Amino acid sequence: MGELLLQADQIDKHFGITHALDHVSLTFHKGEIHALIGENGSGKSTITNCLTGIYKKDSGTFTLEGKVIEAKNQVDGNHQGVAIIVQEIGTLSGLTVAENIFLGNEDMFTSHGIKNTSAMNKKAQEYLDAYGFTWIDAAKAIETYNFEDRKLVEIVKATYFHPKVLVVDETTTALGQKGREELFKVMHRVRDEGNCVIFISHDLEEVIEQSDAISVLRDGVMIGSISKAEATVDGLKKMMVGREIGDNYYRTDYGEMISDEVVIRAENISVPGQLDDVSLELHKGEILGIGGLSECGMHEIGKALFGASYFRKGTVTLEDGTQINDIPTAIAHSMAYASKDRDNESLVINDTICENICLPSLEDLKTGGVLFGWSMKKFAEKFARQMSTKMTGVDQFVSALSGGNKQKVVLARWIGKDSDLIILDSPTRGIDVKVKADIYAMMDEMRKNGKSIIMISEEIMELIGMADRILIMKDGKINGEFLRSESLSDMDLIEKMI
Repeated sequence: MGELLLQADQIDKHFGITHALDHVSLTFHKGEIHALIGENGSGKSTITNCLTGIYKKDSGTFTLEGKVIEAKNQVDGNHQGVAIIVQEIGTLSGLTVAENIFLGNEDMFTSHGIKNTSAMNKKAQEYLDAYGFTWIDAAKAIETYNFEDRKLVEIVKATYFHPKVLVVDETTTALGQKGREELFKVMHRVRDEGNCVIFISHDLEEVIEQSDAISVLRDGVMIGSISKAEATVDGLKKMMVGREIGDNYYRTDYGEMISDEVVIRAENISVPGQLDDVSLELHKGEILGIGGLSECGMHEIGKALFGASYFRKGTVTLEDGTQINDIPTAIAHSMAYASKDRDNESLVINDTICENICLPSLEDLKTGGVLFGWSMKKFAEKFARQMSTKMTGVDQFVSALSGGNKQKVVLARWIGKDSDLIILDSPTRGIDVKVKADIYAMMDEMRKNGKSIIMISEEIMELIGMADRILIMKDGKINGEFLRSESLSDMDLIEKMI
Protein backbone atom coordinates (compact mmCIF):
# COMPACT_ATOMS: atom_id res chain seq x y z
CA MET A 1 0.00 0.00 0.00
CA GLY A 2 1.35 3.43 -0.97
CA GLU A 3 1.52 6.59 1.09
CA LEU A 4 -1.67 8.26 2.29
CA LEU A 5 -2.95 10.61 -0.42
CA LEU A 6 -6.51 11.62 0.52
CA GLN A 7 -8.33 11.55 3.85
CA ALA A 8 -12.11 12.00 4.10
CA ASP A 9 -12.86 12.72 7.75
CA GLN A 10 -16.36 12.68 9.28
CA ILE A 11 -18.14 13.80 6.08
CA ASP A 12 -21.79 14.63 6.76
CA LYS A 13 -24.48 15.55 4.20
CA HIS A 14 -28.27 15.97 4.35
CA PHE A 15 -30.81 16.40 1.57
CA GLY A 16 -33.83 17.71 3.44
CA ILE A 17 -34.78 14.97 5.90
CA THR A 18 -32.57 12.40 4.15
CA HIS A 19 -29.24 11.79 5.90
CA ALA A 20 -27.19 10.93 2.80
CA LEU A 21 -23.83 10.73 4.60
CA ASP A 22 -23.51 10.04 8.32
CA HIS A 23 -20.00 11.14 9.40
CA VAL A 24 -18.21 8.97 6.83
CA SER A 25 -14.42 8.61 7.06
CA LEU A 26 -12.28 7.02 4.33
CA THR A 27 -8.60 6.87 3.39
CA PHE A 28 -7.16 6.64 -0.12
CA HIS A 29 -3.53 5.91 -0.98
CA LYS A 30 -1.09 6.78 -3.76
CA GLY A 31 -0.86 4.24 -6.58
CA GLU A 32 -4.29 2.78 -5.80
CA ILE A 33 -7.59 2.07 -7.54
CA HIS A 34 -10.04 2.19 -4.64
CA ALA A 35 -13.60 1.03 -5.32
CA LEU A 36 -16.61 2.49 -3.53
CA ILE A 37 -19.65 0.22 -3.68
CA GLY A 38 -23.12 0.09 -2.17
CA GLU A 39 -26.78 -0.04 -3.08
CA ASN A 40 -28.45 2.85 -4.88
CA GLY A 41 -28.66 5.74 -2.44
CA SER A 42 -25.94 4.34 -0.19
CA GLY A 43 -23.95 7.59 -0.38
CA LYS A 44 -21.04 6.61 -2.64
CA SER A 45 -21.79 9.23 -5.32
CA THR A 46 -22.70 11.80 -2.67
CA ILE A 47 -19.30 11.68 -0.98
CA THR A 48 -17.40 11.95 -4.28
CA ASN A 49 -19.69 14.77 -5.40
CA CYS A 50 -18.83 16.60 -2.17
CA LEU A 51 -15.14 15.98 -2.82
CA THR A 52 -15.24 17.29 -6.40
CA GLY A 53 -17.40 20.37 -5.80
CA ILE A 54 -20.73 19.18 -7.23
CA TYR A 55 -22.31 19.22 -3.74
CA LYS A 56 -21.41 21.23 -0.65
CA LYS A 57 -20.91 19.00 2.39
CA ASP A 58 -22.54 19.95 5.70
CA SER A 59 -19.49 19.12 7.83
CA GLY A 60 -16.21 17.21 7.85
CA THR A 61 -12.95 17.71 5.95
CA PHE A 62 -11.12 16.41 2.90
CA THR A 63 -7.33 16.48 3.21
CA LEU A 64 -5.22 15.97 0.07
CA GLU A 65 -1.47 15.49 0.61
CA GLY A 66 -1.73 17.10 4.04
CA LYS A 67 -3.70 20.14 2.86
CA VAL A 68 -7.42 20.66 3.57
CA ILE A 69 -9.33 21.20 0.28
CA GLU A 70 -12.82 22.62 -0.25
CA ALA A 71 -13.97 22.58 -3.87
CA LYS A 72 -16.59 25.24 -4.66
CA ASN A 73 -17.40 23.65 -8.04
CA GLN A 74 -15.94 21.12 -10.45
CA VAL A 75 -13.51 23.56 -12.06
CA ASP A 76 -12.28 24.62 -8.62
CA GLY A 77 -11.97 20.93 -7.74
CA ASN A 78 -9.81 20.40 -10.84
CA HIS A 79 -7.54 23.23 -9.75
CA GLN A 80 -7.18 21.57 -6.33
CA GLY A 81 -6.23 18.24 -7.89
CA VAL A 82 -9.51 16.26 -7.99
CA ALA A 83 -11.59 15.35 -11.05
CA ILE A 84 -14.72 13.32 -11.77
CA ILE A 85 -16.24 11.47 -14.71
CA VAL A 86 -19.96 11.36 -13.89
CA GLN A 87 -22.46 8.61 -14.66
CA GLU A 88 -24.70 10.60 -16.98
CA ILE A 89 -23.74 13.03 -19.76
CA GLY A 90 -21.18 15.48 -18.35
CA THR A 91 -20.59 17.51 -21.51
CA LEU A 92 -22.59 20.58 -22.56
CA SER A 93 -24.47 20.71 -25.84
CA GLY A 94 -23.97 23.89 -27.85
CA LEU A 95 -20.23 23.80 -27.31
CA THR A 96 -17.49 22.16 -29.36
CA VAL A 97 -15.50 19.16 -28.19
CA ALA A 98 -12.53 21.45 -27.43
CA GLU A 99 -14.70 23.94 -25.52
CA ASN A 100 -16.01 21.09 -23.37
CA ILE A 101 -12.53 19.77 -22.65
CA PHE A 102 -11.26 23.18 -21.53
CA LEU A 103 -14.49 24.44 -19.94
CA GLY A 104 -13.54 26.77 -17.08
CA ASN A 105 -9.92 26.90 -18.26
CA GLU A 106 -10.36 29.05 -21.36
CA ASP A 107 -7.83 31.53 -19.99
CA MET A 108 -5.14 29.10 -21.19
CA PHE A 109 -5.96 30.27 -24.70
CA THR A 110 -7.01 33.86 -24.01
CA SER A 111 -4.87 36.95 -24.49
CA HIS A 112 -6.09 40.53 -23.99
CA GLY A 113 -9.66 39.21 -23.72
CA ILE A 114 -9.55 37.39 -27.07
CA LYS A 115 -9.79 33.59 -27.19
CA ASN A 116 -7.51 31.78 -29.65
CA THR A 117 -9.97 29.14 -30.85
CA SER A 118 -7.48 27.65 -33.29
CA ALA A 119 -4.93 27.06 -30.51
CA MET A 120 -7.63 25.54 -28.27
CA ASN A 121 -8.77 23.16 -31.02
CA LYS A 122 -5.18 22.16 -31.78
CA LYS A 123 -4.34 21.37 -28.15
CA ALA A 124 -7.62 19.46 -27.64
CA GLN A 125 -6.94 17.41 -30.77
CA GLU A 126 -3.45 16.61 -29.50
CA TYR A 127 -4.96 15.22 -26.31
CA LEU A 128 -7.66 13.25 -28.16
CA ASP A 129 -5.07 11.73 -30.49
CA ALA A 130 -2.75 10.90 -27.58
CA TYR A 131 -5.60 8.97 -25.92
CA GLY A 132 -6.26 7.13 -29.20
CA PHE A 133 -9.62 8.85 -29.82
CA THR A 134 -8.51 9.97 -33.29
CA TRP A 135 -11.97 9.82 -34.85
CA ILE A 136 -13.23 12.61 -32.57
CA ASP A 137 -12.77 16.08 -34.11
CA ALA A 138 -12.00 18.74 -31.48
CA ALA A 139 -13.55 21.50 -33.59
CA LYS A 140 -16.94 19.80 -34.05
CA ALA A 141 -20.02 20.42 -31.91
CA ILE A 142 -20.21 17.90 -29.06
CA GLU A 143 -23.76 16.89 -30.03
CA THR A 144 -22.32 15.53 -33.30
CA TYR A 145 -21.19 12.54 -31.27
CA ASN A 146 -23.10 9.72 -29.61
CA PHE A 147 -23.40 8.97 -25.90
CA GLU A 148 -20.28 6.81 -25.72
CA ASP A 149 -18.04 9.18 -27.66
CA ARG A 150 -19.14 12.03 -25.40
CA LYS A 151 -18.05 9.92 -22.41
CA LEU A 152 -14.64 9.48 -24.05
CA VAL A 153 -14.40 13.27 -24.36
CA GLU A 154 -15.17 13.46 -20.63
CA ILE A 155 -12.29 11.08 -19.91
CA VAL A 156 -9.93 13.49 -21.67
CA LYS A 157 -11.52 16.48 -19.92
CA ALA A 158 -11.08 14.89 -16.49
CA THR A 159 -7.51 13.63 -16.88
CA TYR A 160 -5.47 15.75 -19.32
CA PHE A 161 -4.11 17.83 -16.40
CA HIS A 162 -3.05 14.71 -14.39
CA PRO A 163 -5.30 15.02 -11.32
CA LYS A 164 -4.13 13.59 -7.99
CA VAL A 165 -7.54 11.94 -7.50
CA LEU A 166 -9.80 10.77 -10.35
CA VAL A 167 -13.37 9.72 -9.54
CA VAL A 168 -14.96 7.32 -12.05
CA ASP A 169 -18.66 7.28 -11.11
CA GLU A 170 -20.56 4.43 -12.82
CA THR A 171 -18.93 5.44 -16.11
CA THR A 172 -18.47 1.86 -17.33
CA THR A 173 -22.25 1.39 -17.52
CA ALA A 174 -22.37 4.09 -20.21
CA LEU A 175 -19.64 2.46 -22.29
CA GLY A 176 -19.44 -0.55 -24.58
CA GLN A 177 -16.55 -3.01 -24.42
CA LYS A 178 -14.16 -0.86 -26.44
CA GLY A 179 -14.93 2.23 -24.36
CA ARG A 180 -14.47 0.28 -21.11
CA GLU A 181 -11.07 -0.93 -22.23
CA GLU A 182 -10.02 2.66 -23.00
CA LEU A 183 -11.27 3.83 -19.60
CA PHE A 184 -9.41 1.06 -17.77
CA LYS A 185 -6.21 2.06 -19.57
CA VAL A 186 -6.65 5.61 -18.27
CA MET A 187 -7.41 4.37 -14.74
CA HIS A 188 -4.29 2.22 -14.73
CA ARG A 189 -2.19 5.14 -16.01
CA VAL A 190 -3.47 7.41 -13.22
CA ARG A 191 -2.61 4.72 -10.65
CA ASP A 192 0.80 3.98 -12.18
CA GLU A 193 1.67 7.68 -12.00
CA GLY A 194 1.33 7.41 -8.21
CA ASN A 195 -2.11 8.98 -8.00
CA CYS A 196 -5.48 7.51 -6.96
CA VAL A 197 -8.66 6.42 -8.76
CA ILE A 198 -11.92 6.25 -6.79
CA PHE A 199 -13.95 3.72 -8.80
CA ILE A 200 -17.73 3.45 -8.37
CA SER A 201 -19.43 0.50 -10.08
CA HIS A 202 -22.29 -1.95 -9.54
CA ASP A 203 -20.49 -4.65 -11.53
CA LEU A 204 -18.88 -6.54 -8.65
CA GLU A 205 -16.74 -8.80 -10.84
CA GLU A 206 -15.41 -5.68 -12.57
CA VAL A 207 -14.77 -4.09 -9.18
CA ILE A 208 -12.71 -7.06 -7.97
CA GLU A 209 -10.79 -7.28 -11.24
CA GLN A 210 -9.88 -3.58 -11.47
CA SER A 211 -9.50 -2.47 -7.84
CA ASP A 212 -6.73 -2.69 -5.25
CA ALA A 213 -9.00 -1.86 -2.31
CA ILE A 214 -12.80 -1.82 -1.85
CA SER A 215 -14.93 0.16 0.62
CA VAL A 216 -18.64 -0.42 1.21
CA LEU A 217 -21.28 2.17 2.13
CA ARG A 218 -24.83 1.37 3.26
CA ASP A 219 -27.50 4.02 3.90
CA GLY A 220 -24.88 6.75 4.22
CA VAL A 221 -22.77 4.82 6.74
CA MET A 222 -19.30 3.37 6.22
CA ILE A 223 -19.54 -0.43 6.58
CA GLY A 224 -15.92 -1.45 6.01
CA SER A 225 -12.94 -1.74 3.67
CA ILE A 226 -11.19 -4.85 2.32
CA SER A 227 -8.33 -5.60 -0.04
CA LYS A 228 -8.65 -7.13 -3.51
CA ALA A 229 -7.29 -10.43 -2.14
CA GLU A 230 -10.09 -10.61 0.46
CA ALA A 231 -12.92 -9.82 -1.96
CA THR A 232 -15.51 -12.23 -3.36
CA VAL A 233 -18.72 -11.36 -5.18
CA ASP A 234 -20.92 -13.02 -2.55
CA GLY A 235 -18.99 -11.38 0.27
CA LEU A 236 -19.37 -7.93 -1.26
CA LYS A 237 -23.10 -8.47 -1.81
CA LYS A 238 -23.52 -9.39 1.85
CA MET A 239 -21.61 -6.27 2.96
CA MET A 240 -23.74 -4.09 0.66
CA VAL A 241 -27.19 -5.30 1.73
CA GLY A 242 -26.51 -6.79 5.17
CA ARG A 243 -27.63 -10.29 4.21
CA GLU A 244 -26.95 -13.05 1.72
CA ILE A 245 -28.13 -12.57 -1.87
CA GLY A 246 -27.93 -15.56 -4.19
CA ASP A 247 -27.18 -15.53 -7.89
CA ASN A 248 -30.51 -17.08 -8.90
CA TYR A 249 -32.26 -13.92 -9.99
CA TYR A 250 -32.47 -14.79 -13.69
CA ARG A 251 -35.30 -16.86 -15.13
CA THR A 252 -35.12 -20.59 -14.48
CA ASP A 253 -37.65 -21.78 -17.08
CA TYR A 254 -36.64 -23.34 -20.40
CA GLY A 255 -38.53 -24.83 -23.32
CA GLU A 256 -41.61 -22.57 -23.15
CA MET A 257 -43.24 -22.05 -26.53
CA ILE A 258 -43.21 -18.52 -27.94
CA SER A 259 -46.65 -17.36 -29.10
CA ASP A 260 -47.28 -17.13 -32.85
CA GLU A 261 -49.05 -13.80 -32.28
CA VAL A 262 -46.88 -10.95 -33.57
CA VAL A 263 -47.49 -7.68 -31.70
CA ILE A 264 -45.04 -5.51 -33.67
CA ARG A 265 -43.20 -6.01 -36.94
CA ALA A 266 -40.30 -3.90 -38.22
CA GLU A 267 -39.50 -4.20 -41.91
CA ASN A 268 -36.42 -2.90 -43.73
CA ILE A 269 -35.52 -0.38 -41.02
CA SER A 270 -32.56 1.82 -41.93
CA VAL A 271 -31.00 4.83 -40.21
CA PRO A 272 -28.00 6.38 -42.00
CA GLY A 273 -24.76 5.25 -40.39
CA GLN A 274 -26.53 3.17 -37.70
CA LEU A 275 -29.05 0.64 -39.05
CA ASP A 276 -28.97 -1.14 -42.38
CA ASP A 277 -32.16 -2.85 -43.59
CA VAL A 278 -33.15 -4.48 -40.28
CA SER A 279 -36.33 -6.55 -39.99
CA LEU A 280 -37.64 -8.20 -36.83
CA GLU A 281 -40.79 -9.39 -35.06
CA LEU A 282 -41.83 -9.34 -31.40
CA HIS A 283 -44.35 -11.90 -30.18
CA LYS A 284 -46.99 -11.65 -27.46
CA GLY A 285 -45.60 -12.57 -24.04
CA GLU A 286 -42.02 -12.66 -25.33
CA ILE A 287 -38.84 -11.08 -24.00
CA LEU A 288 -36.76 -10.36 -27.09
CA GLY A 289 -33.14 -9.58 -26.24
CA ILE A 290 -31.05 -7.43 -28.56
CA GLY A 291 -27.30 -7.29 -27.98
CA GLY A 292 -23.95 -6.51 -29.55
CA LEU A 293 -20.98 -4.21 -29.18
CA SER A 294 -21.66 -0.54 -28.47
CA GLU A 295 -21.63 0.76 -32.06
CA CYS A 296 -23.60 -2.14 -33.57
CA GLY A 297 -26.85 -0.17 -33.89
CA MET A 298 -28.83 -1.86 -31.13
CA HIS A 299 -29.55 1.35 -29.22
CA GLU A 300 -30.98 2.97 -32.37
CA ILE A 301 -33.37 0.02 -32.76
CA GLY A 302 -35.33 1.06 -29.66
CA LYS A 303 -35.72 4.63 -30.91
CA ALA A 304 -36.70 3.45 -34.39
CA LEU A 305 -39.44 1.15 -33.08
CA PHE A 306 -40.82 3.86 -30.78
CA GLY A 307 -40.98 6.47 -33.56
CA ALA A 308 -38.19 8.52 -31.96
CA SER A 309 -35.61 8.17 -34.74
CA TYR A 310 -35.67 11.21 -37.03
CA PHE A 311 -34.05 9.67 -40.11
CA ARG A 312 -35.66 6.25 -40.08
CA LYS A 313 -36.67 4.52 -43.28
CA GLY A 314 -38.81 1.38 -43.44
CA THR A 315 -42.00 0.49 -41.57
CA VAL A 316 -42.94 -0.38 -38.00
CA THR A 317 -46.41 -1.93 -37.81
CA LEU A 318 -48.51 -3.05 -34.84
CA GLU A 319 -50.78 -6.08 -34.77
CA ASP A 320 -53.84 -3.97 -35.67
CA GLY A 321 -52.12 -2.44 -38.70
CA THR A 322 -51.19 0.87 -37.04
CA GLN A 323 -47.90 2.26 -38.31
CA ILE A 324 -45.61 3.83 -35.70
CA ASN A 325 -43.92 6.94 -37.04
CA ASP A 326 -43.92 9.20 -33.97
CA ILE A 327 -43.88 9.03 -30.18
CA PRO A 328 -47.50 10.17 -29.48
CA THR A 329 -48.83 7.38 -31.73
CA ALA A 330 -46.63 4.83 -29.93
CA ILE A 331 -47.82 5.91 -26.45
CA ALA A 332 -51.45 6.04 -27.59
CA HIS A 333 -51.13 2.41 -28.69
CA SER A 334 -49.76 1.14 -25.36
CA MET A 335 -46.05 1.27 -26.17
CA ALA A 336 -43.35 2.35 -23.71
CA TYR A 337 -39.67 3.16 -24.19
CA ALA A 338 -36.91 3.65 -21.60
CA SER A 339 -33.77 5.08 -23.17
CA LYS A 340 -30.19 4.29 -22.16
CA ASP A 341 -29.61 8.06 -21.85
CA ARG A 342 -31.83 8.68 -18.80
CA ASP A 343 -31.13 12.35 -18.17
CA ASN A 344 -31.61 13.57 -21.73
CA GLU A 345 -34.20 11.20 -23.17
CA SER A 346 -36.17 9.45 -20.40
CA LEU A 347 -36.61 12.04 -17.64
CA VAL A 348 -37.41 15.69 -17.07
CA ILE A 349 -34.50 16.22 -14.70
CA ASN A 350 -35.60 19.60 -13.34
CA ASP A 351 -39.05 18.39 -12.39
CA THR A 352 -40.46 16.29 -9.56
CA ILE A 353 -40.68 12.53 -9.24
CA CYS A 354 -44.46 12.93 -9.29
CA GLU A 355 -44.52 14.84 -12.58
CA ASN A 356 -42.12 12.39 -14.20
CA ILE A 357 -44.04 9.27 -13.20
CA CYS A 358 -47.41 10.76 -14.19
CA LEU A 359 -46.32 12.27 -17.52
CA PRO A 360 -47.42 9.45 -19.90
CA SER A 361 -50.60 8.81 -17.87
CA LEU A 362 -52.02 12.33 -17.59
CA GLU A 363 -55.07 11.60 -19.73
CA ASP A 364 -55.78 8.42 -17.77
CA LEU A 365 -55.58 10.31 -14.46
CA LYS A 366 -58.21 12.91 -15.36
CA THR A 367 -61.58 12.81 -13.63
CA GLY A 368 -64.34 14.37 -15.71
CA GLY A 369 -61.70 15.99 -17.89
CA VAL A 370 -59.96 17.58 -14.87
CA LEU A 371 -56.50 16.64 -13.59
CA PHE A 372 -56.30 16.75 -9.79
CA GLY A 373 -53.01 17.10 -7.91
CA TRP A 374 -54.04 14.61 -5.23
CA SER A 375 -54.74 12.00 -7.90
CA MET A 376 -51.30 12.48 -9.46
CA LYS A 377 -49.58 12.29 -6.07
CA LYS A 378 -51.40 9.08 -5.09
CA PHE A 379 -50.52 7.50 -8.46
CA ALA A 380 -46.86 8.53 -8.26
CA GLU A 381 -46.47 7.37 -4.66
CA LYS A 382 -47.87 3.94 -5.51
CA PHE A 383 -45.43 3.21 -8.31
CA ALA A 384 -42.40 4.96 -6.77
CA ARG A 385 -42.84 2.76 -3.70
CA GLN A 386 -43.38 -0.32 -5.87
CA MET A 387 -39.89 0.32 -7.30
CA SER A 388 -38.46 0.98 -3.78
CA THR A 389 -37.31 4.46 -4.83
CA LYS A 390 -35.18 6.15 -2.17
CA MET A 391 -36.65 9.66 -1.89
CA THR A 392 -37.84 12.25 0.57
CA GLY A 393 -41.22 12.15 -1.21
CA VAL A 394 -42.65 12.37 -4.73
CA ASP A 395 -42.29 16.16 -4.58
CA GLN A 396 -38.52 15.73 -4.61
CA PHE A 397 -36.78 16.80 -7.84
CA VAL A 398 -35.38 13.98 -9.97
CA SER A 399 -32.07 15.85 -10.27
CA ALA A 400 -31.41 15.14 -6.57
CA LEU A 401 -31.65 11.35 -6.99
CA SER A 402 -28.83 8.88 -7.47
CA GLY A 403 -28.44 7.30 -10.91
CA GLY A 404 -30.07 4.06 -9.80
CA ASN A 405 -33.04 5.84 -8.27
CA LYS A 406 -33.50 7.86 -11.46
CA GLN A 407 -33.74 4.54 -13.29
CA LYS A 408 -36.41 3.40 -10.84
CA VAL A 409 -38.45 6.52 -11.66
CA VAL A 410 -38.17 5.73 -15.39
CA LEU A 411 -39.44 2.20 -14.79
CA ALA A 412 -42.14 3.37 -12.36
CA ARG A 413 -43.47 5.68 -15.09
CA TRP A 414 -44.06 2.83 -17.53
CA ILE A 415 -45.26 0.31 -14.95
CA GLY A 416 -47.87 2.90 -13.97
CA LYS A 417 -48.86 3.37 -17.59
CA ASP A 418 -49.40 -0.41 -17.82
CA SER A 419 -48.19 -0.53 -21.41
CA ASP A 420 -48.52 -3.77 -23.38
CA LEU A 421 -45.29 -3.40 -25.35
CA ILE A 422 -42.21 -2.20 -23.48
CA ILE A 423 -38.81 -1.33 -24.98
CA LEU A 424 -36.10 -1.27 -22.31
CA ASP A 425 -32.67 -0.02 -23.35
CA SER A 426 -30.08 -0.98 -20.72
CA PRO A 427 -32.76 -1.42 -17.99
CA THR A 428 -30.34 -2.31 -15.19
CA ARG A 429 -27.63 0.25 -15.98
CA GLY A 430 -26.42 1.70 -12.67
CA ILE A 431 -28.73 -0.55 -10.66
CA ASP A 432 -27.55 -2.48 -7.59
CA VAL A 433 -27.85 -6.26 -7.28
CA LYS A 434 -30.96 -6.21 -5.07
CA VAL A 435 -32.95 -3.95 -7.38
CA LYS A 436 -31.69 -5.87 -10.43
CA ALA A 437 -33.38 -8.94 -8.99
CA ASP A 438 -36.60 -6.95 -8.50
CA ILE A 439 -36.50 -5.69 -12.11
CA TYR A 440 -35.89 -9.17 -13.51
CA ALA A 441 -38.78 -10.55 -11.44
CA MET A 442 -40.99 -7.70 -12.68
CA MET A 443 -40.08 -8.42 -16.32
CA ASP A 444 -40.82 -12.11 -15.83
CA GLU A 445 -44.21 -11.29 -14.30
CA MET A 446 -45.02 -8.93 -17.19
CA ARG A 447 -44.14 -11.66 -19.66
CA LYS A 448 -46.39 -14.17 -17.90
CA ASN A 449 -49.23 -11.61 -18.01
CA GLY A 450 -48.97 -11.32 -21.79
CA LYS A 451 -46.85 -8.17 -21.98
CA SER A 452 -44.19 -8.10 -24.70
CA ILE A 453 -40.71 -6.77 -23.94
CA ILE A 454 -37.71 -5.78 -26.03
CA MET A 455 -34.63 -5.70 -23.81
CA ILE A 456 -31.58 -4.02 -25.34
CA SER A 457 -28.47 -4.84 -23.33
CA GLU A 458 -24.68 -4.84 -23.49
CA GLU A 459 -24.65 -7.38 -20.64
CA ILE A 460 -24.34 -10.85 -22.17
CA MET A 461 -25.46 -12.78 -19.08
CA GLU A 462 -28.51 -10.55 -18.78
CA LEU A 463 -29.50 -11.47 -22.33
CA ILE A 464 -28.92 -15.19 -21.76
CA GLY A 465 -30.63 -15.13 -18.37
CA MET A 466 -33.79 -13.21 -19.30
CA ALA A 467 -34.60 -13.44 -23.03
CA ASP A 468 -36.78 -15.98 -24.85
CA ARG A 469 -34.95 -15.10 -28.06
CA ILE A 470 -31.78 -13.08 -28.68
CA LEU A 471 -30.80 -11.07 -31.75
CA ILE A 472 -27.12 -10.13 -32.01
CA MET A 473 -26.29 -7.07 -34.08
CA LYS A 474 -23.09 -6.14 -35.86
CA ASP A 475 -22.41 -3.14 -38.13
CA GLY A 476 -26.08 -2.11 -38.15
CA LYS A 477 -27.40 -5.54 -39.15
CA ILE A 478 -28.73 -8.63 -37.39
CA ASN A 479 -25.83 -11.08 -37.39
CA GLY A 480 -27.24 -13.94 -35.33
CA GLU A 481 -30.36 -15.28 -33.61
CA PHE A 482 -30.52 -17.60 -30.58
CA LEU A 483 -33.41 -19.25 -28.77
CA ARG A 484 -33.46 -19.57 -24.98
CA SER A 485 -31.47 -22.63 -23.95
CA GLU A 486 -29.61 -23.99 -20.92
CA SER A 487 -26.67 -24.79 -23.19
CA LEU A 488 -26.38 -21.25 -24.63
CA SER A 489 -23.04 -19.70 -23.62
CA ASP A 490 -21.52 -16.24 -23.67
CA MET A 491 -19.05 -17.37 -26.34
CA ASP A 492 -21.94 -18.27 -28.69
CA LEU A 493 -23.07 -14.64 -28.56
CA ILE A 494 -19.58 -13.11 -28.66
CA GLU A 495 -18.74 -14.97 -31.87
CA LYS A 496 -21.58 -13.12 -33.60
CA MET A 497 -20.66 -9.74 -32.07
CA ILE A 498 -17.06 -9.48 -33.29
